Order: sequence, then C-alpha cells, then structure tokens
Amino acid sequence: MNTFLQLVLNGLGKGAVYALLALGFVVIFKATEVVNFAHGSLVLIGGYLVYATKDALGWAGAAALGIVAAALAALLIERLLIAHARNADVNSLALLTIGVDVIITEEIVRRLRADIPFIGDPYDAQPLQFAGLTVFRTQLVALVVGIVLITAFFLAFRFSNWGVAMRAQAENREAAALMGIRSSRVTATAWLLAGALAGVAVLFMATQDFSGAGLGRGTHAIALIAFPAAILGGLDSTAGAVVGGLIVGLTEALSAQYVSFEFSKSAVFLVMLLILVAKPSGLFGTRELSRV
Repeated sequence: MNTFLQLVLNGLGKGAVYALLALGFVVIFKATEVVNFAHGSLVLIGGYLVYATKDALGWAGAAALGIVAAALAALLIERLLIAHARNADVNSLALLTIGVDVIITEEIVRRLRADIPFIGDPYDAQPLQFAGLTVFRTQLVALVVGIVLITAFFLAFRFSNWGVAMRAQAENREAAALMGIRSSRVTATAWLLAGALAGVAVLFMATQDFSGAGLGRGTHAIALIAFPAAILGGLDSTAGAVVGGLIVGLTEALSAQYVSFEFSKSAVFLVMLLILVAKPSGLFGTRELSRV
C-alpha cells in the first residue's frame, strides 16, 4: 500500500509538469488552431539558459532568465513566422513548427556537446521521508508549483480581459474581431504564456528524480509526451489539458513500477488511443482530432 501511495504522489508531481506543458499546447491551439510542435525546443531553450548562467546569476536568477527566454522565444516564433503566414493552412503551419523545432534542438544539442546537465539544484535527488513514504522532492515541488500556476491560469482565463478575449476568439474569431478584440495581441500573449510554462516545466524535467535524463534530446522527447496529454483531455480544452497531464503522469509512474520502465512510455500512448476510440474529441474537447 505504501508503494502505491508513493507512486501516486510521484505520479501526480510528474502529471503537474505534463499539465503545464499540455496547457501550452492548448492555449496556442485555441488562439491560432495551430499545433505547436516546437514546444520541445522551447523547453530546451529555457533549460539551456539555466545551465549556461546559473554559476553567474545563481540558480534562482538563472531560472527566471530561462523562463523569460523561453517565453520570448515562443513570441519570436509567432511574430516572425506564424503571424506572417497567417493565411496559410493550419497543417502547413504545424509542419513549419516542426522545422523550427529541429533547427533549435540541433543547435542547443550542438552547444551542449557531451554535457547532459541536471538543473534542479535546490531540490533534485533529495527524497523526503514521512509516514513511511518516500517521495521525490522534485515531484513534490513540481506538484505545488503546478497547483499554484494552474490555479492562477484558470483565474486569469476566467476573469481577466485576456481570458475573455481568448475565449471569444476561440469561439468565433470573426465575431470577436467585430467586437474590437485584437487577434494579434491575444495570439501573442498565448505564445508568450506557452513559452513561459515550458520554461517552468524544464526546471523539473531535466532532473535525476524526474527521469534520470539530463538536459538534452531526452528532455526534448519527454516534453513531447505532453502532446498525448493535451489530446487526452481535448486540444481545445484547458481543463482537459490538466486532467490529461495528470493521467499521463499517473500512467507513467504506475506502469513503470507494475509492468516495466520500457512499457511505461508506450502505456501513455496506449491510454491515449483507448480514450480517443471511445471519445474522438478527447475527454473534455469539442473538436475531433481528425478535424484538426
């Protein structure tokens, strides 16, 4: 029983990180109807800046810089590429983000060379013991940070002017424009937010506790597991992104323990397929994936 509870707590911590990444996929999709496959490279940008500057700025300063850099990188992708190809087919824009992802990822891997650093200095590899349970500190901090950020996001999405504009634009772009909502501002803010969430997520992903894989191609691959999380909940559902992230985190943690570590990666996609067969739009989505 203790083992199961440990797995659930650690799985929820992982799930919170996946939820942050899945929210990034969803807010961009809601704003632009584009699936951003460059999300993994935004994670690497944030992580690389932390690695490169933490000796000079301290971990907290480097973490702040990494989050800002990931947000600005996302904005540049939107302003320099997506905005200028606004009339292109959304599938073409998705392919464009794949190209961007390859370029950025290869450049960062080149800069890292043989280094595969861990960047969760304040909490990584420091397990907590309480009530007979052993919990990874990384997952516990990730869960707390995830709860705070997700709560802040939903409050802003529900009550702020940006949230109202985002929901209006997602519902009917033309009607929103006629009401005076500036589509370019809403879209830019969505990309900024997605980039910032990616910058936060990498602080937990590139750690020994999360995956044992430092910053590099492994971190990039882990980031893309958030895409099934977004699909699970529904690509047009912010609540679904959170639920999907938690499902992915729990599935990965439980299957790694009770089946095998290798199977845990496949289990995530197996659960996604089962849910999509039952509900093609995802748990909370309204648009079927085949129509995206």
